[in-house]
Amino acid sequence: MPSLHDVTAARRDPELVVLEGFHALKHAVRFGGDVLGVWTADGPALEALRERLAPDLALPPVTLVEHEELTRVVPRAQVLALARRPVQPDARALLALPGPEPVILLEAPRHLGNLGACVRVAAAAGAAGVISTGDQDPWHADALRGGAGLHFALPVRRVRELPPTDRALIALDPEGDVLGATGTPAIPPRAVLAFGTERDGLSDALLARADARLALPMRPGVSSLNLATSVAAVLYGLPSRT
Repeated sequence: MPSLHDVTAARRDPELVVLEGFHALKHAVRFGGDVLGVWTADGPALEALRERLAPDLALPPVTLVEHEELTRVVPRAQVLALARRPVQPDARALLALPGPEPVILLEAPRHLGNLGACVRVAAAAGAAGVISTGDQDPWHADALRGGAGLHFALPVRRVRELPPTDRALIALDPEGDVLGATGTPAIPPRAVLAFGTERDGLSDALLARADARLALPMRPGVSSLNLATSVAAVLYGLPSRT
């Protein structure tokens, strides 16, 4: 059984993930995560949260610690947990999944919380998985917190670049055809939906690979949307959601 002091070292261990907050713990347990340890300074409050928000779940054994000890590790968390990073299909296997669900591609996202929020939206909307590129680890504790632990509900992978795939690559690009406008083609099943950064959008290299470029309709003068908001707008606008 790990101790609370092992959590700091675990942040640098590629086989472990740190879960901050009840929602991250709840979803890790609900979707089969291997939770190795749980710590809180207020056992009754944690149990009250479980009864109110997840009465169907039995939490792993919880270790009580002093509040000061907990906040030295994570200042803002009421509950902290340590879990094994689940074994994931590689990107090629994820892209080869046969169902109609889309795959979300995030090109070099900058903000870990926003990256996690994209995972949360993708899980809620029933996407097949999330692939990210760039330096940010989508399984970082901050991303897991932003995703409320829903990384455990679907495959989440980081790759250097998108591998070859038979899925249509749809680039979300302000210069593309406006989604929903007359004459704009519908997003096909099994598409890879590619989203760039709020500042720079998608790279020229990825745009060159795209089968289509589509834009979300926005009021004139508004240049961009929050990344997770864009992902949500596209996913919930798909025909299966209407």
